[in-house]
Amino acid sequence: MFYREAGDFKVSYADDSQTFPIKFDRYRYYVVLAVAFGIIPFLINDYWANAILLPFLIYSIAAIGLNILVGYCGQVSLGTGGFMAVGAYACYKLMTAFPEVSMFIHVLLAGGITALVCVLFGLPSLRIKGFYLAVATLAAQFFLVWLFNRVPWFYNYSASGQINAPERDTFGILITGPNAPAWATYLFCLIFLAFCALVARNLTRGTLGRTWMAIRDMDIAAEIIGVNPLKAKMTAFAVSGFFIGISGALFFAVYLGAVEVGEAFGINKSFLVLFMVILGGLGSIFGSFAGAAFLVLLPVVLKVVGVDILGWPTDIVAHFQLVIVGALIIVFLIAEPHGMAQLWRVAKEKLRLWPFPH
Repeated sequence: MFYREAGDFKVSYADDSQTFPIKFDRYRYYVVLAVAFGIIPFLINDYWANAILLPFLIYSIAAIGLNILVGYCGQVSLGTGGFMAVGAYACYKLMTAFPEVSMFIHVLLAGGITALVCVLFGLPSLRIKGFYLAVATLAAQFFLVWLFNRVPWFYNYSASGQINAPERDTFGILITGPNAPAWATYLFCLIFLAFCALVARNLTRGTLGRTWMAIRDMDIAAEIIGVNPLKAKMTAFAVSGFFIGISGALFFAVYLGAVEVGEAFGINKSFLVLFMVILGGLGSIFGSFAGAAFLVLLPVVLKVVGVDILGWPTDIVAHFQLVIVGALIIVFLIAEPHGMAQLWRVAKEKLRLWPFPH
Protein backbone atom coordinates (compact mmCIF):
# COMPACT_ATOMS: atom_id res chain seq x y z
CA MET A 1 0.00 0.00 0.00
CA PHE A 2 1.32 3.44 -0.94
CA TYR A 3 -0.54 5.27 1.81
CA ARG A 4 0.14 3.58 5.13
CA GLU A 5 -2.33 5.15 7.51
CA ALA A 6 -1.96 2.59 10.30
CA GLY A 7 -0.96 4.50 13.42
CA ASP A 8 -1.46 7.87 11.75
CA PHE A 9 -3.99 9.21 14.26
CA LYS A 10 -5.46 12.71 14.43
CA VAL A 11 -5.67 14.06 17.98
CA SER A 12 -6.91 17.58 17.21
CA TYR A 13 -9.08 19.44 14.73
CA ALA A 14 -6.00 21.13 13.29
CA ASP A 15 -4.41 17.74 12.57
CA ASP A 16 -7.54 16.50 10.86
CA SER A 17 -8.00 19.60 8.68
CA GLN A 18 -4.39 20.13 7.59
CA THR A 19 -3.59 20.31 3.90
CA PHE A 20 -1.76 16.97 3.86
CA PRO A 21 -3.32 14.78 6.59
CA ILE A 22 -1.43 11.66 5.45
CA LYS A 23 2.27 11.51 6.34
CA PHE A 24 3.20 10.11 2.94
CA ASP A 25 1.74 13.21 1.27
CA ARG A 26 3.62 15.51 3.61
CA TYR A 27 6.92 13.73 2.99
CA ARG A 28 6.36 13.84 -0.76
CA TYR A 29 5.65 17.57 -0.51
CA TYR A 30 8.89 18.16 1.40
CA VAL A 31 10.84 16.09 -1.14
CA VAL A 32 9.41 18.11 -4.03
CA LEU A 33 10.37 21.38 -2.31
CA ALA A 34 13.86 20.08 -1.54
CA VAL A 35 14.41 19.03 -5.16
CA ALA A 36 12.99 22.29 -6.52
CA PHE A 37 15.08 24.56 -4.29
CA GLY A 38 18.16 22.44 -3.61
CA ILE A 39 18.87 20.29 -6.66
CA ILE A 40 17.38 21.77 -9.85
CA PRO A 41 19.31 25.10 -9.60
CA PHE A 42 22.56 23.12 -9.85
CA LEU A 43 21.40 21.12 -12.89
CA ILE A 44 19.50 23.74 -14.86
CA ASN A 45 20.71 25.16 -18.18
CA ASP A 46 19.38 27.83 -20.52
CA TYR A 47 17.31 25.41 -22.61
CA TRP A 48 15.52 23.83 -19.66
CA ALA A 49 14.94 27.22 -18.10
CA ASN A 50 13.55 28.97 -21.19
CA ALA A 51 11.69 26.04 -22.75
CA ILE A 52 10.08 24.40 -19.73
CA LEU A 53 10.79 25.62 -16.20
CA LEU A 54 10.26 29.38 -16.42
CA PRO A 55 7.05 29.12 -18.51
CA PHE A 56 5.72 26.47 -16.12
CA LEU A 57 6.41 28.57 -13.02
CA ILE A 58 4.96 31.77 -14.50
CA TYR A 59 1.88 30.17 -16.06
CA SER A 60 1.21 28.31 -12.81
CA ILE A 61 0.94 31.64 -10.98
CA ALA A 62 -1.44 32.97 -13.65
CA ALA A 63 -3.51 29.77 -13.55
CA ILE A 64 -3.79 29.94 -9.75
CA GLY A 65 -5.02 33.53 -10.02
CA LEU A 66 -7.59 32.73 -12.69
CA ASN A 67 -8.68 29.60 -10.82
CA ILE A 68 -9.46 31.67 -7.73
CA LEU A 69 -11.77 33.87 -9.80
CA VAL A 70 -13.35 31.24 -12.06
CA GLY A 71 -13.01 28.00 -10.12
CA TYR A 72 -13.58 29.19 -6.55
CA CYS A 73 -15.79 32.26 -7.02
CA GLY A 74 -17.53 31.32 -10.27
CA GLN A 75 -16.86 34.64 -12.05
CA VAL A 76 -16.02 33.97 -15.69
CA SER A 77 -13.08 36.00 -17.02
CA LEU A 78 -11.57 36.23 -20.49
CA GLY A 79 -9.28 39.17 -19.75
CA THR A 80 -6.28 37.35 -18.29
CA GLY A 81 -3.92 38.45 -21.05
CA GLY A 82 -4.85 42.09 -20.56
CA PHE A 83 -4.34 41.89 -16.81
CA MET A 84 -0.96 40.21 -17.35
CA ALA A 85 -0.11 43.18 -19.57
CA VAL A 86 -1.00 45.53 -16.70
CA GLY A 87 1.46 43.71 -14.47
CA ALA A 88 4.16 43.79 -17.15
CA TYR A 89 3.82 47.49 -17.92
CA ALA A 90 3.52 48.41 -14.24
CA CYS A 91 6.72 46.52 -13.54
CA TYR A 92 8.43 48.23 -16.48
CA LYS A 93 7.47 51.72 -15.30
CA LEU A 94 8.60 50.92 -11.76
CA MET A 95 11.92 49.46 -12.95
CA THR A 96 12.70 52.55 -15.02
CA ALA A 97 11.47 55.07 -12.45
CA PHE A 98 13.03 53.49 -9.35
CA PRO A 99 16.11 51.55 -10.48
CA GLU A 100 17.49 51.31 -6.95
CA VAL A 101 14.48 49.44 -5.54
CA SER A 102 14.60 45.64 -5.28
CA MET A 103 12.96 43.56 -8.02
CA PHE A 104 10.93 41.77 -5.34
CA ILE A 105 9.27 45.08 -4.50
CA HIS A 106 8.70 45.92 -8.15
CA VAL A 107 6.97 42.61 -8.86
CA LEU A 108 4.78 42.83 -5.75
CA LEU A 109 3.80 46.42 -6.52
CA ALA A 110 2.97 45.41 -10.10
CA GLY A 111 0.68 42.73 -8.67
CA GLY A 112 -0.98 45.31 -6.43
CA ILE A 113 -1.57 47.71 -9.33
CA THR A 114 -3.07 44.88 -11.38
CA ALA A 115 -5.35 44.00 -8.46
CA LEU A 116 -6.75 47.53 -8.47
CA VAL A 117 -7.33 47.44 -12.23
CA CYS A 118 -8.92 44.00 -11.98
CA VAL A 119 -11.31 45.24 -9.27
CA LEU A 120 -12.28 48.18 -11.48
CA PHE A 121 -13.19 45.90 -14.37
CA GLY A 122 -14.83 43.47 -11.95
CA LEU A 123 -17.44 45.95 -10.81
CA PRO A 124 -19.93 44.82 -13.51
CA SER A 125 -19.98 41.38 -11.84
CA LEU A 126 -22.28 42.87 -9.19
CA ARG A 127 -25.04 43.16 -11.79
CA ILE A 128 -24.18 40.66 -14.52
CA LYS A 129 -22.83 37.13 -14.58
CA GLY A 130 -22.17 34.19 -16.85
CA PHE A 131 -21.91 34.94 -20.55
CA TYR A 132 -22.41 38.70 -20.07
CA LEU A 133 -19.58 38.90 -17.52
CA ALA A 134 -17.34 36.97 -19.91
CA VAL A 135 -18.07 39.54 -22.61
CA ALA A 136 -17.32 42.39 -20.17
CA THR A 137 -13.92 40.92 -19.26
CA LEU A 138 -13.25 40.28 -22.95
CA ALA A 139 -13.85 43.97 -23.54
CA ALA A 140 -11.33 44.70 -20.79
CA GLN A 141 -8.81 42.53 -22.64
CA PHE A 142 -9.15 44.50 -25.89
CA PHE A 143 -9.28 47.87 -24.13
CA LEU A 144 -6.08 47.26 -22.15
CA VAL A 145 -4.16 46.07 -25.20
CA TRP A 146 -5.38 49.13 -27.12
CA LEU A 147 -4.41 51.42 -24.23
CA PHE A 148 -0.85 50.12 -23.98
CA ASN A 149 -0.48 50.38 -27.75
CA ARG A 150 -1.85 53.90 -28.10
CA VAL A 151 -0.51 55.79 -25.08
CA PRO A 152 3.26 56.37 -25.52
CA TRP A 153 3.80 57.10 -21.82
CA PHE A 154 3.43 53.41 -20.99
CA TYR A 155 6.38 52.42 -23.19
CA ASN A 156 8.41 55.57 -22.37
CA TYR A 157 7.87 57.06 -25.84
CA SER A 158 9.93 54.34 -27.53
CA ALA A 159 9.92 54.56 -31.33
CA SER A 160 9.25 50.82 -31.67
CA GLY A 161 6.43 50.76 -29.10
CA GLN A 162 8.23 47.90 -27.36
CA ILE A 163 9.30 47.71 -23.72
CA ASN A 164 12.64 46.21 -22.75
CA ALA A 165 13.61 45.05 -19.28
CA PRO A 166 16.78 46.75 -18.02
CA GLU A 167 19.33 44.71 -16.09
CA ARG A 168 18.52 44.53 -12.39
CA ASP A 169 20.18 42.49 -9.68
CA THR A 170 19.10 41.15 -6.30
CA PHE A 171 21.78 40.60 -3.65
CA GLY A 172 24.37 41.21 -6.35
CA ILE A 173 22.96 38.53 -8.71
CA LEU A 174 21.44 39.53 -12.03
CA ILE A 175 17.75 38.66 -12.28
CA THR A 176 16.75 40.44 -15.50
CA GLY A 177 18.54 41.08 -18.76
CA PRO A 178 20.25 38.79 -21.28
CA ASN A 179 23.19 38.10 -18.95
CA ALA A 180 21.09 36.80 -16.05
CA PRO A 181 22.04 33.20 -15.17
CA ALA A 182 19.37 30.54 -15.64
CA TRP A 183 19.48 29.33 -12.05
CA ALA A 184 18.92 32.85 -10.70
CA THR A 185 15.87 33.52 -12.87
CA TYR A 186 14.50 30.08 -12.00
CA LEU A 187 14.86 30.61 -8.25
CA PHE A 188 13.39 34.11 -8.49
CA CYS A 189 10.24 32.79 -10.18
CA LEU A 190 10.10 29.74 -7.90
CA ILE A 191 10.05 31.93 -4.79
CA PHE A 192 7.05 33.84 -6.13
CA LEU A 193 5.27 30.63 -7.12
CA ALA A 194 5.76 29.14 -3.65
CA PHE A 195 4.52 32.38 -2.08
CA CYS A 196 1.43 32.58 -4.31
CA ALA A 197 0.55 28.91 -3.85
CA LEU A 198 0.85 29.20 -0.06
CA VAL A 199 -1.30 32.33 0.06
CA ALA A 200 -3.90 30.86 -2.30
CA ARG A 201 -4.12 27.60 -0.38
CA ASN A 202 -4.67 29.36 2.93
CA LEU A 203 -7.20 31.82 1.49
CA THR A 204 -9.27 29.13 -0.21
CA ARG A 205 -9.37 26.99 2.95
CA GLY A 206 -10.42 29.89 5.19
CA THR A 207 -13.48 32.05 5.66
CA LEU A 208 -12.82 34.07 2.52
CA GLY A 209 -12.59 30.92 0.42
CA ARG A 210 -15.89 29.66 1.81
CA THR A 211 -17.62 32.91 0.87
CA TRP A 212 -16.21 32.61 -2.65
CA MET A 213 -17.53 29.08 -2.99
CA ALA A 214 -20.91 30.10 -1.58
CA ILE A 215 -21.20 32.79 -4.26
CA ARG A 216 -20.11 30.29 -6.89
CA ASP A 217 -22.62 27.60 -5.90
CA MET A 218 -25.68 29.84 -5.43
CA ASP A 219 -25.22 33.56 -5.01
CA ILE A 220 -28.80 34.33 -4.00
CA ALA A 221 -28.78 31.72 -1.22
CA ALA A 222 -25.36 32.94 -0.08
CA GLU A 223 -26.65 36.51 0.19
CA ILE A 224 -29.68 35.32 2.17
CA ILE A 225 -27.47 33.60 4.79
CA GLY A 226 -25.34 36.71 5.24
CA VAL A 227 -22.58 36.58 2.62
CA ASN A 228 -21.78 40.03 1.25
CA PRO A 229 -21.62 39.59 -2.55
CA LEU A 230 -19.78 42.91 -3.04
CA LYS A 231 -16.98 41.90 -0.67
CA ALA A 232 -16.79 38.32 -1.95
CA LYS A 233 -16.62 39.18 -5.64
CA MET A 234 -14.31 42.17 -5.29
CA THR A 235 -11.86 40.27 -3.09
CA ALA A 236 -11.85 37.43 -5.63
CA PHE A 237 -11.08 39.90 -8.44
CA ALA A 238 -8.40 41.58 -6.30
CA VAL A 239 -6.60 38.39 -5.28
CA SER A 240 -6.86 36.99 -8.80
CA GLY A 241 -5.53 40.23 -10.27
CA PHE A 242 -2.65 40.28 -7.78
CA PHE A 243 -1.46 36.83 -8.84
CA ILE A 244 -2.01 37.49 -12.55
CA GLY A 245 -0.13 40.79 -12.26
CA ILE A 246 2.82 39.01 -10.66
CA SER A 247 2.84 36.46 -13.48
CA GLY A 248 2.72 39.24 -16.09
CA ALA A 249 5.62 41.09 -14.44
CA LEU A 250 7.71 37.92 -14.33
CA PHE A 251 6.74 37.00 -17.89
CA PHE A 252 8.03 40.34 -19.14
CA ALA A 253 10.99 41.11 -16.89
CA VAL A 254 12.47 37.68 -16.23
CA TYR A 255 11.32 35.43 -19.08
CA LEU A 256 10.95 37.46 -22.29
CA GLY A 257 12.93 40.60 -21.51
CA ALA A 258 11.25 42.50 -24.36
CA VAL A 259 7.51 42.72 -25.00
CA GLU A 260 5.12 44.08 -27.61
CA VAL A 261 1.71 44.01 -25.96
CA GLY A 262 -0.33 42.78 -28.91
CA GLU A 263 1.90 39.75 -29.49
CA ALA A 264 2.74 38.79 -25.91
CA PHE A 265 -0.56 39.53 -24.16
CA GLY A 266 -3.20 39.15 -26.84
CA ILE A 267 -6.44 37.22 -26.63
CA ASN A 268 -4.57 33.95 -27.23
CA LYS A 269 -2.85 34.40 -23.87
CA SER A 270 -6.21 34.70 -22.14
CA PHE A 271 -7.48 31.51 -23.74
CA LEU A 272 -4.23 29.67 -22.98
CA VAL A 273 -4.48 30.34 -19.24
CA LEU A 274 -8.20 29.53 -19.28
CA PHE A 275 -7.46 26.17 -20.98
CA MET A 276 -4.90 25.45 -18.25
CA VAL A 277 -7.57 25.94 -15.60
CA ILE A 278 -10.17 23.87 -17.46
CA LEU A 279 -7.82 20.95 -18.13
CA GLY A 280 -6.20 21.08 -14.70
CA GLY A 281 -9.44 21.37 -12.77
CA LEU A 282 -11.67 24.22 -11.61
CA GLY A 283 -11.49 24.96 -7.91
CA SER A 284 -8.15 23.22 -7.33
CA ILE A 285 -4.71 24.66 -6.63
CA PHE A 286 -3.10 21.40 -7.74
CA GLY A 287 -5.17 21.57 -10.92
CA SER A 288 -3.55 24.90 -11.76
CA PHE A 289 -0.12 23.27 -11.57
CA ALA A 290 -1.27 20.25 -13.58
CA GLY A 291 -2.86 22.31 -16.35
CA ALA A 292 0.16 24.61 -16.64
CA ALA A 293 2.56 21.66 -16.75
CA PHE A 294 0.52 19.90 -19.44
CA LEU A 295 0.20 22.87 -21.79
CA VAL A 296 3.86 23.86 -21.33
CA LEU A 297 5.15 20.34 -21.96
CA LEU A 298 2.77 19.49 -24.82
CA PRO A 299 4.44 21.62 -27.55
CA VAL A 300 7.90 20.47 -26.41
CA VAL A 301 6.91 16.80 -26.59
CA LEU A 302 5.18 17.24 -29.94
CA LYS A 303 8.24 18.96 -31.37
CA VAL A 304 10.56 16.20 -30.21
CA VAL A 305 8.29 13.41 -31.41
CA GLY A 306 6.74 15.01 -34.50
CA VAL A 307 9.57 17.15 -35.89
CA ASP A 308 12.79 15.58 -34.60
CA ILE A 309 11.80 11.89 -34.67
CA LEU A 310 9.04 11.57 -37.28
CA GLY A 311 10.21 14.43 -39.48
CA TRP A 312 6.80 16.12 -39.82
CA PRO A 313 6.61 19.77 -40.96
CA THR A 314 6.55 22.30 -38.14
CA ASP A 315 3.21 23.80 -39.19
CA ILE A 316 1.55 20.37 -39.15
CA VAL A 317 2.81 19.79 -35.60
CA ALA A 318 1.54 23.22 -34.50
CA HIS A 319 -1.94 22.48 -35.87
CA PHE A 320 -1.87 19.02 -34.32
CA GLN A 321 -1.26 20.67 -30.94
CA LEU A 322 -4.43 22.74 -31.34
CA VAL A 323 -6.39 19.62 -32.25
CA ILE A 324 -5.17 17.78 -29.15
CA VAL A 325 -5.97 20.68 -26.81
CA GLY A 326 -9.44 21.17 -28.31
CA ALA A 327 -10.25 17.46 -28.14
CA LEU A 328 -9.09 17.23 -24.52
CA ILE A 329 -11.19 20.22 -23.50
CA ILE A 330 -14.29 18.60 -25.01
CA VAL A 331 -13.51 15.26 -23.35
CA PHE A 332 -12.88 16.79 -19.93
CA LEU A 333 -15.97 19.00 -20.05
CA ILE A 334 -18.12 15.97 -20.87
CA ALA A 335 -16.45 13.12 -18.97
CA GLU A 336 -14.62 14.82 -16.10
CA PRO A 337 -15.49 18.51 -15.55
CA HIS A 338 -13.13 18.72 -12.57
CA GLY A 339 -10.13 17.99 -14.77
CA MET A 340 -6.83 16.37 -13.96
CA ALA A 341 -7.14 17.24 -10.28
CA GLN A 342 -10.15 14.92 -9.97
CA LEU A 343 -8.31 12.14 -11.81
CA TRP A 344 -5.45 12.53 -9.33
CA ARG A 345 -7.86 12.40 -6.38
CA VAL A 346 -9.47 9.22 -7.71
CA ALA A 347 -6.06 7.64 -8.28
CA LYS A 348 -5.01 8.46 -4.71
CA GLU A 349 -8.18 6.88 -3.32
CA LYS A 350 -7.46 3.74 -5.33
CA LEU A 351 -3.91 3.65 -4.03
CA ARG A 352 -5.10 4.04 -0.44
CA LEU A 353 -7.11 0.81 -0.80
CA TRP A 354 -4.74 -1.16 -3.04
CA PRO A 355 -4.40 -4.17 -3.13
CA PHE A 356 -7.73 -4.57 -1.31
CA PRO A 357 -10.99 -4.21 -3.26
CA HIS A 358 -12.75 -2.20 -0.54
